[in-house]
Order: sequence, then structure tokens, then C-alpha cells
Amino acid sequence: MPEPVFSLLEDPARKSAAAKQVLADLPQWFGIAESTAQYVRDCAQLPFWAAFCGREPVGFIAGKPTSEKTLEIYVMGVCRQYQGCGIGTALFMLLRSWAKARGYAYLQVKTVQEGHYDCYDQTNAFYRRLGFCPLECFPTLWDAWNPCQVYVLFIGDNA
Repeated sequence: MPEPVFSLLEDPARKSAAAKQVLADLPQWFGIAESTAQYVRDCAQLPFWAAFCGREPVGFIAGKPTSEKTLEIYVMGVCRQYQGCGIGTALFMLLRSWAKARGYAYLQVKTVQEGHYDCYDQTNAFYRRLGFCPLECFPTLWDAWNPCQVYVLFIGDNA
């Protein structure tokens, strides 16, 4: 595997294109066309980092402010063949550093509660390895088959 290069992207079209390409490789997580299209559109306006191997995007992360002190990992993905290589962690660290430098005290992320789908069990384990703690589960925020688990991570001055 070539060494990935990480970039903070500013151009809305490049952000959307990178998100679209990576999410297309992840149908088990992003299999609902309307939701995926919304993620791609929203990425154009959010703080966004991408990992490239050569000219191809292989991962990305986008942050969305949810309050004065909280930034959400709005969406992230790493192409299947690159998962487990540290790309997701590196993208997270870039977002975390950026958020901390701008005075955010918390990061949050929403995912499907553990115990419902194997792929989301992997996602939950990833966030716990990064230090996230479960805050609350909203059983019907998305729908009854996808209970929304909210995780938080304190990144303020004491972190």
C-alpha cells in the first residue's frame, strides 16, 4: 500500500467528490442512497480532511459544529481495503487537533448502537478505542431498526 497523504480540503467540489467516491465503497454502512447523497452534499460546506493514495481518495472525515463547544464527526469513511491501516485514526487526530485549536471542548459522534449489525459493532469499537464514551442512545431517532448511539469525547484543556 502506498503511504497515504492527508489534506485539509477547501474546495467544495473536491470535498463532495472525495466523499462520494469513498462512501460508494462502503455500502454496508452507507447503503441508503438518499442519506448518502445528503452526506455528500453536506460535506461541501464542512471542515473536511481526506486521505489520498496517489490521486485516489481512500478516506475522509467531516466535522460539523453542533454547539459553541461541541463538534460532531458528521461523517467519515475509509475504503474497505484500507481499513485497519491507521487512516481512520489519523483522520480523527487531524479533526481533533483542529477542533481543539478552535476552542471546542467536546467531540461527539452518532452511530448505530452496538449489537444490531456487525459492521456497526466495528464502528462502535473504533470510537471506543479513540476514547469516546457512550452518552445516550435514542432508540427511534433514525428508525426502530437503527437505534442512534451518541458518543462523546472531552478534548478541552484538561484532556
